[in-house]
Parts: sequence; C-alpha cells; structure tokens
Amino acid sequence: MVTDSESRARASKAERCLVLGGSGFIGSHLVEALVKAGYKVRTFDARPLPLIDADAASLEEITGDFLDAPQVSEAVRGCDYVFHLVSTTLPKTSNENPLADVRENLLPTLSMLDAASLHGVKKVIFLSSGGTIYGIPQTLPIAEEHPKRPLSSYGIVKLTIEHYLHLYHALRGLQYQVLRLSNPFGERQAIVSSQGVIAVFLGKILKGEALEVWGDGGVIRDYIYISDVIDAMLLALTYDGPHREINIGSGQGLSINQVIDAIASTTGLTVEKRHLQQRSFDVPASVLCIKKAKAELNWQPRIPFDEGLRRAKAWVEDLIDRD
Repeated sequence: MVTDSESRARASKAERCLVLGGSGFIGSHLVEALVKAGYKVRTFDARPLPLIDADAASLEEITGDFLDAPQVSEAVRGCDYVFHLVSTTLPKTSNENPLADVRENLLPTLSMLDAASLHGVKKVIFLSSGGTIYGIPQTLPIAEEHPKRPLSSYGIVKLTIEHYLHLYHALRGLQYQVLRLSNPFGERQAIVSSQGVIAVFLGKILKGEALEVWGDGGVIRDYIYISDVIDAMLLALTYDGPHREINIGSGQGLSINQVIDAIASTTGLTVEKRHLQQRSFDVPASVLCIKKAKAELNWQPRIPFDEGLRRAKAWVEDLIDRD
C-alpha cells in the first residue's frame, strides 16, 4: 500500500536528497523510503551503508567525516534537499565533554548550513530531539511552545541548531523544517548501545542477560516505531506551512517498567533486572503532543507499540541467530 507521504513525495522524484548520517538506524530506513518514492539519494556517513532494499542506480554513497567542511560542502553540492541526522554524542556523553559536543556537532552543522546556502539547497530537514530540548516538563503532553530548558549538552546543541536554522532562514532565505523526535525503535537499531532502550533490552533478554535499569524504572518516555518516523520525514519534504518546528512521537507514554513487562510478554521470557542510581539528566517524564503534526503534516502514528515491538523482536532474534 502506498502511504500518503510516499505519494506526495513522488511529485518531485527527479530531485536529489542528501542524507547526512544515512548509514545509521534512522538514516538507512530513510534512504530506502526516499529511493522507493522516486528520489535520487546521496548518503554521507563515516560508515558504509548496511544492506538495504534500494535501487543502486538511484543511490550514491559517500564515506566521509562530518567535521571535514570541504567534504560536506562537496556532498551538499547538487542536492535539492538535505536531511541532517548526524550526531556524535548522546545525552550522557555530551555532558561529560560539552566542548567536544559543540566542536563535533554544532560547528560542523554551521559549515553545512553555509554550504546549503551557497549551493542553493531548497530545504534542510533537521532531526531534533523532542526528548531532551524541553527539559523537565511543566505539562504533559509537551507541545512545541513549551519552555526549553535542556538538562544535557546534547539537548542544548540540538536547540541551538534550531536557532541557527531560523537565523539562516532570516538572513539567507534558507528553507528548513525541524522535526522534534521522541524515542524511535525498530529494526536495525543497535542492541549494544547507550541509546535505544527497547533494542538494548530485547538483545539482553533474548541472550539471557540481566537488564540495567537506571532508577526505579518509573521514568516515562514516548516510543514511536521507525516506519512512522520515516512517514513524517517524507511529509516534511513537501510541507510548506508556517510551522517550522513540529513534534513527532506517539503522543503516549510508557514507563521503563511497562516497556520491560511488554518485552517479557512478547518474548515469553523471564526478566532479571539490576537497578542503578538514577541519572541526573533523565527527566522524569517526556511525552510529546502531536496535534500539530496531525493538523499540519496530515500525519499520525499507524503502528501500535505492541506491533512495533513484535517486529523489532523478530529482527533482533534473527540478528542474534546470525551471530
């Protein structure tokens, strides 16, 4: 079945999209969807693309360093749209070295925006962080207008990039769209990582390992399946409305304990938990309001959490079997 996002994207199929971070979890799914929608796609990443379902004739892969401004500028040249998915840090690691976070993420992004302006890019789509830029919520769900008080350098840098996008739009006419994403999960998410709790927990449970839970497991997050994320990103290409920042999430919250219970139910396995001290940068609850996404992008999540979890479990099982 062709989704609304795919059909709208096909209107400009002769155009070229650059996906910065195209080899990652989200990026590889986006590349597949863009090629399927008829776009020519160029990827730029430090790692090679994983095995994906995409017509090689429509795909150009560049291996490079995001910190290398000339390399990035050359990758941007000739592209109509740029998806910015690159991040070298996580909330925890960013706080350990904020200077490195600024040096590796903010400054190279400014160089990329210079290149986008120079080479006549039609639009930059930036994947921001709905889970970190707002800080401790005053109300739930969190709407786009909520105050922004990040508790991590990661969130501060994401928010600062949003501000610079506005500046480049005001001064140079660069069009942009910010998608503030909640917690994505699904196939290809790393099972050995400090991010992506569902994939990590699935990997540990299926291998018979204990789970490390920060705090009492009561922290609440908004989880969204990867295909719904990609639908929103495709729609962002053709959206020309007035709202530059839009939340993308499920609009529902689940605690870590609820996630663990759901994984245990899906796998049929017994779960062993080991509780660690709560982390200072973890906000107690983060659930995004998605009314604007529904109204402006004509988008809403289509895959229920339990269905997404079943799909993710099948992929992790296959990965472990192959190892």
